[in-house]
Amino acid sequence: MFTTMTLSFPGPVIRVQKGDTVYVNVQNQGDYGLTIHWHGVHQPRNPWSDGPEDVTQCPIEPGTNFTYEVIFSDEEGTLRWHAHSDWTRASVHGAIVVMPSNETDFPFPEPDGEEILVFGSWYYIEDLNEVVAEDVADGSDTPRSDCYTINNQEISAYAQMTVRIAGKWNMARRIFFAC
Repeated sequence: MFTTMTLSFPGPVIRVQKGDTVYVNVQNQGDYGLTIHWHGVHQPRNPWSDGPEDVTQCPIEPGTNFTYEVIFSDEEGTLRWHAHSDWTRASVHGAIVVMPSNETDFPFPEPDGEEILVFGSWYYIEDLNEVVAEDVADGSDTPRSDCYTINNQEISAYAQMTVRIAGKWNMARRIFFAC
């Protein structure tokens, strides 16, 4: 068992423009309380929507929901969101793509396309949070990931894959998650 967002792993990509404000309603249908952290988003005058559990907000308990107000003030580029509670961050995460505002262009030639690559850790453990809690209680090391993933595929699945598009310039948006 592991927790995901919208039954997808990695979770959905959030696409916005610089200066946008978005509202994300998180309905926790899992077994653990959790919060979401908007990594790299400054959140001016909005700390209660930043996600560190028991720091800026209480966890969203199972069976409840919370609506985040996420303010993209001056960010541009590729950011990430992830759970900020225990080890749910290992499976609850995704990319944020912040495009330039309509008044500005890319600071480089506009790409012909893009590919989002989300790197993560994978654990073959039924209840990762429970195992981590036991390890912490008895002073053991926490589990090491069993493998790494790219877009939910073991990296070995990508080892022989190459993409070549003649005459095209493609942007690779890389997001790294490791626990």
